Amino acid sequence: MTRKNSHKFHQTILRAYDIRGILNQTLSIKDAHSIGLSFGTVIQKKYSGKKVCVGYDGRLSSPELSKNLIHGLISTGIDVIDIGCGPSPMLYFSVYNEKADAGIMITGSHNPPDYNGFKFIMPDRVFYGEDILELGKISERGVFIDSNGSKSEKNFEEVYVSNLIKNISLKDNLKIAWDPGNGAASNIISKLILKLPGKHYLINGVIDGTFPNHHPDPTIEDNLEQLMDLVSKNNCDIGFAFDGDGDRLGVIDSKSRIIWGDQILAILSRDILKRNPGAKIIGDVKCSSVFYDEVKRLGGKPIMWASGHSLIKAKMIEERALLGGEMSAHIFFSDDYYGFDDAIYASLRLLQTVNNENKTLDNIYDELPKMLNTKEIRIDCSEEEKFEIVERIKLKLKNEGADITEIDGVRFNSKDGWWLLRASNTQACLTLRVESSNIQSLNTLKGNLIKVLNENKLKIKLSQLI
Repeated sequence: MTRKNSHKFHQTILRAYDIRGILNQTLSIKDAHSIGLSFGTVIQKKYSGKKVCVGYDGRLSSPELSKNLIHGLISTGIDVIDIGCGPSPMLYFSVYNEKADAGIMITGSHNPPDYNGFKFIMPDRVFYGEDILELGKISERGVFIDSNGSKSEKNFEEVYVSNLIKNISLKDNLKIAWDPGNGAASNIISKLILKLPGKHYLINGVIDGTFPNHHPDPTIEDNLEQLMDLVSKNNCDIGFAFDGDGDRLGVIDSKSRIIWGDQILAILSRDILKRNPGAKIIGDVKCSSVFYDEVKRLGGKPIMWASGHSLIKAKMIEERALLGGEMSAHIFFSDDYYGFDDAIYASLRLLQTVNNENKTLDNIYDELPKMLNTKEIRIDCSEEEKFEIVERIKLKLKNEGADITEIDGVRFNSKDGWWLLRASNTQACLTLRVESSNIQSLNTLKGNLIKVLNENKLKIKLSQLI
C-alpha cells in the first residue's frame, strides 16, 4: 500500500556521500521525516531490507531530527533500533552487530553547531552518490510504502568498547592524552581509557553540542592547542583528538608536532604490510607523495582515489584493500575490522603499531621523508559555483596539455611537485593543497595556482597559501 506526501529538499543538501545542511535554512525537521519515508521505501523495495539502526551525535538539533527520521521510517514498515547518542562508528558497528540491513547516523560531523545531516551505511555495499539523489526523487514524487514498523532502544556503548579493544595488546608504560572535543565520542573515550593500560589524561570529555572549548575539527591546528598543552604539561607520549562524530582523528607526538592524516596512514601501513606483504592501501588525492612512496617502499600497493568517506569506503570494497584513508583523517580498516571509518579504532591501531615497532611515535615520525607542503586550505565559494569553477579550470589545463590527475577535482603534476584544487562536498568552499621538495619550487607552484584562481575571479594572496 502506498500514499502521496510530496516533499522537495533544498538543492544543496543532497551531497556526494551524505545529506548535509544548515538547520532552519537549508535543512529542516520536515526533511528528516521525508528522509525516513524515502529511505524506508527504497530499502524495502530495492534491497528487501526491514531492520535499520539509527543514532545521532551531540548537537542540540540531533534528538529532534532523530525523532522525526524514526517516525518516517516506522510509518513505512521499518523496524528501527534506536541506539541513541554516540559516535558515527558506534552506529556503523551496531549495523554489523545486529545484522541490520542499514543504518542512518544524524550528524553535522566537523561542521559548525548550526549544521546537521545524515550519513548512511549498508553492510554489503555503500549508499552514496546516485543512491542519495534517488532519495530526493522519491521524496519529491511522494509515493511511499504505507505500513507499520516498530522501534526498540539499545545501548551499545559497552559492547562497542569491548569490541574495540578485543585484539589490542599494549604495554603499560605509555602516557596518553585524549581530547574528544565535547563531541559524540566523549562517552566512549571516557569508558575506553578505563580499560586500557598506561596513564591517561582526558579533557573535554562531556558531550556538549555547543562545543564550548573548541570546534571539533582535528584538521585545524588551532583546535589542537588544548591537546598540545595537555601533552606538554603531563609529558605524554602521544595525544589524540576527534571530530564531532568520532570518525576523524587528530594525532600529536610528545613534541607537540601534528601528525597529519596522510602521515598517520603511512605509519599505520608499517604494521599492516609486515603481516600482509603486497596489500593494497588507499589514499585520497590530498595525500602527500610521501604516503604513496612510503607504501611502495614498504612493499604495498598504493592507490590514489577521490576524497569522501563513502567514496573511499566503496573503493576499499572494490579493491579489497586492508587500509584506506584521507588527508582529513578518515581512516578505514578492513584488516581485522569492518571497513568503515572509525577514529577511535584507528587511535588504538596507531598505539598498537607504536607498540609493535618498539619505538616512540617521535622516532617513527622522524623516519618519514619530509616534504614542504601547505595545509588543506579552504576558500569560501558558493555551493552553486564551486563545481563549475573546478570544471572550468580542469578544461583549460587539459586544452593546454598539462599533466593533471582528474580523480577528484584537479591535481596538477610537475617534476617539482603538485597542487590540488577541488570542490568540498561538505562545505561551501574550494580546498587547495600544494607540495614540493624545496621552497623555490613550492613558491613557483603556489604562484601558478594563484594565477589560475585569479583568472577565475578568486582573489587570493601568496600569504594565504601556508
